[in-house]
Amino acid sequence: MSSVPSSSVQTTSTDGESRSAHLVLVTASAACALIVLDTNVVAVSLPAIARTFHAGFADVEWVVSAYMVAFAACLLPSGGLADRFGRKTMLLAGLGIFALASLGCGLALSVQMLDIARAVKGLGAALLLTSALAIIANTFHGGPSRERAWAFWGACMGVATTVAPLAGGVITQWLGWRWIFLLNLPVCAMLAWSAWKTVTPSANPQAGPLDIAGGLLFGLSLALGIWGLVGTQTDGWDSRMTALRFAGSAVLMLAFIWVERGRTHPMIDLALFRQARFVGAVLAMFGYAACAQVMMTFLPLYLQNAFAFSAVAAGLGMLPFAMAMIAGPYIGRALSTRVRSGALLSLGLTLIGVGNLLTAIVAGTGHYGLVAIGMVVTGCGAGVLNGDTQKAIVACVPPERTGMASGISTTTRFTAIVTSVGVLGAVLASRTRSAFDATPVVTAAGGHHFDSTFMSRVLAGDVASATANLSDAMRMVVSEAARASFASGFGAALDVAGVIALVIAIGVWVLVTPREAKVARGL
Repeated sequence: MSSVPSSSVQTTSTDGESRSAHLVLVTASAACALIVLDTNVVAVSLPAIARTFHAGFADVEWVVSAYMVAFAACLLPSGGLADRFGRKTMLLAGLGIFALASLGCGLALSVQMLDIARAVKGLGAALLLTSALAIIANTFHGGPSRERAWAFWGACMGVATTVAPLAGGVITQWLGWRWIFLLNLPVCAMLAWSAWKTVTPSANPQAGPLDIAGGLLFGLSLALGIWGLVGTQTDGWDSRMTALRFAGSAVLMLAFIWVERGRTHPMIDLALFRQARFVGAVLAMFGYAACAQVMMTFLPLYLQNAFAFSAVAAGLGMLPFAMAMIAGPYIGRALSTRVRSGALLSLGLTLIGVGNLLTAIVAGTGHYGLVAIGMVVTGCGAGVLNGDTQKAIVACVPPERTGMASGISTTTRFTAIVTSVGVLGAVLASRTRSAFDATPVVTAAGGHHFDSTFMSRVLAGDVASATANLSDAMRMVVSEAARASFASGFGAALDVAGVIALVIAIGVWVLVTPREAKVARGL
């Protein structure tokens, strides 16, 4: 194992933390928080974007998915770039690309242009996030200082999650959704200045050559898989195009694994997956992202559709989930002194599963207070996992490979999110369609006014446009039926997410807990 490069930031005070290390932690955590803030702000603005471009549900999903696919696809190569060319250099490059892409998003003239700019933004975010996480891991090498650093990082993510919905609602309703992207420009400029002044250059002097082929294979596989999931809403699950997309994704993923097995310096060290502890930590990250974080995409749509909330009201309505996420990392830190990592990860996933199922039960009741209780339970579980999953994954690798570990961790997180958006979005759309078709108003009308375009606009949060051609009396009845149907679809998606979280909680317990017990006994 190689030693940490001498150019890495070192902590020198008696408690392992120096003033310079604190400044680096604040800068790197703020850069990560910018990504969380931007992602969740956009979720609140999706109905407004749909109205501007007369977009359907699949189009709205791609506003999220184009960013997430590019993000997840570029995370592994970005980790290698950070190790090879320097974490500070890649942090600054990421901020520059993120800022330029934000400008493109703000000036987009069509939903297609917005999607392209969002994909470029995903590249910038990947460079930004992996380098920032590697900087934190290299600055705080172990002990209480690292525990405090990851707790602070987790709290920053929680604060960003808390502020994002309300900020997104205020900006969307009072300034317009384009300013959600344009306001990133001064923030990126300030972060770049801070990084230039505070972060000391560091890299892995033994980093191998870049794995371009592996990066392309992984990215194309992920993109084809998500295209297949989103495309089911128009092509159907049993269509030839859907089958071809999924088959192509599987073939490319197998090719990626084959290429990585033959690399001397792979993007992913596949040998790590022989460690049960590492597999359990990655699985916990996947479950957390797929079953909790992805709800940040659908919660704003649910609140604006089912409750007819404005953008600002929807932002306020998401605060119970977000506030619980702030407390979660500190709860996890307190529990970590009493329980082992595997038990803590399983507990967080169990809370997410129970919270999702509770919310699903009351989603169609029309009582926001009951929904908020489920949000709090899910948010607590998500907060517990937010810092601990990252910490558990990075702890399995030597310090000089922290860039690679950060790439695996964040790739798992955002691959889970974008996959879950596709899967749960398909569940949401299918259940909403079937519930709406079963309503008396649709049965009486024979479905004449309610084709796939109508339902797509309802799902995207543009009920007004979908019902514009109906009479006033009919519009009111149909709008009410559409809102109730969307609540039913949202509940079905939460049911799926809740069950998945509970199953993964059991898997993490089985994988991690026995090994930790053996280590504790010195076996």
